[in-house]
Amino acid sequence: MGSRQVTPWQGMNITVAGLGVSGISAARALAGLGASVTVVDGGDGEGHRAKAAEPADLGVSVRLGDAETLPKGTDLVVTSPGWKPDSPLFAAAAAAGVDVVGDVEIAWQLRGSRPGRTPAPWLAITGTNGKTTTTQMLASILKAAGLRTAAVGNIGTPIIDVVLGEEEYDVLAVELSSYQLHWAPSVRAHSAAVLNLAPDHLDWHGSMEAYAADKGRIYEGNTVACVYNVADPATERLVEGADVVEGCRAIGFTLGAPGPSMLGVVDGILVDRAFVENRQKNAQELAEVSDVTPPAPHNIANALAAAALARAFGVPPRAVRDGLRDFRPDAHRVAYVDEVAGVAYVDDSKATNTHAAEASLAAYEPVVWIAGGLAKGATFDELVQKSAARMRGAVLIGADRALIAEALARHAPDVPVVDLDRTDTGAMLAAVREAARLAEPGDTVLLAPACASMDMFANYNKRGDAFADAVRELAAESA
Repeated sequence: MGSRQVTPWQGMNITVAGLGVSGISAARALAGLGASVTVVDGGDGEGHRAKAAEPADLGVSVRLGDAETLPKGTDLVVTSPGWKPDSPLFAAAAAAGVDVVGDVEIAWQLRGSRPGRTPAPWLAITGTNGKTTTTQMLASILKAAGLRTAAVGNIGTPIIDVVLGEEEYDVLAVELSSYQLHWAPSVRAHSAAVLNLAPDHLDWHGSMEAYAADKGRIYEGNTVACVYNVADPATERLVEGADVVEGCRAIGFTLGAPGPSMLGVVDGILVDRAFVENRQKNAQELAEVSDVTPPAPHNIANALAAAALARAFGVPPRAVRDGLRDFRPDAHRVAYVDEVAGVAYVDDSKATNTHAAEASLAAYEPVVWIAGGLAKGATFDELVQKSAARMRGAVLIGADRALIAEALARHAPDVPVVDLDRTDTGAMLAAVREAARLAEPGDTVLLAPACASMDMFANYNKRGDAFADAVRELAAESA
């Protein structure tokens, strides 16, 4: 890797928790820097043994079937993001006075380790929803400005591999989950954004307060801008509580007309009243709403957040426009599938919590809603209350569909509901056919489950694929 001259890691005994992508990346990097690395994982099946082969070939010790006992002599534990803070391994580390950090923390500490290379600043993004889309938008804008950049972190290539890789960057667009932020105490971004806050992963964090506090870590030590959502006061409160570098500014984004030190929308134009001279009186046009795909309200908010971070880094207005025009969202994120008999079918399988589903529902009217799956401890009353007026009907699938049915009965008793008690491979086709029966020309059938997918599908991608396949089958039958 060209980094062996770095000495702090030489001879350290480091335990890496988990054989996932980030765990293997951390083990590979730390072993390459001269540390003595042991990877522990609770699994011991054929798949785990296959994954253990790569680190073992690099001289890394791998212990399968025991993820609870701290290896003797451990100086530091590096965890994969999903491991809960109350894991027995971490309790053992705390008892032994051993720190626990994540792969993002290691990447931050290693970012200056390549000789002759200036560390790339981080523009960091978190939030309950929209993180990946906003990070990709930001990377597209930075590239349009001619900057060498990559979208990293909780997205794509492990961040350690990027930091230690051969390619040099001017700036990184970094998506950070609440898990990653929990384990990354020393990360200090150039500028950062919290897009929104809604209950999610509370089984991991223990409370909404702990979840918000971990999200808020992204603002610590910011040097130029802390970007917050004007429509979500909790994000501004996180800015107010952050310890930042003197002169760092609070920058809001809003779907309405922006005040000074904000970005917003005026007559279909995305405008900047933050990074302009005389922001009390002046505004800079950045792009048109039509430059954003799709131009749904929550996606315009994502674009404004990305633009704010890019402008904080000095990107010119034209690059904001060009970057947004070039960007196309990943599959299963408010993705138009087809129109059948005058009804549009939209796949937002990525809407795995109530906040994301609410944003998706707000973009369409009237809508037949396909929802359900694993609730992850969520409740659905507020979502149904806010969205009931735009619903033509609802089709419910998955393990926790009764929770949604009960909320619909309480707050939208006039909305027709189809409860599909099926988990077989044909369940999605049945759901789409039921939705088509409820829909009228001009309606949208929207898959925005508000739940995780693992009760019926391997992941949200497979769920979205099943929806798209079902729509195509419906279209073939209607042809």
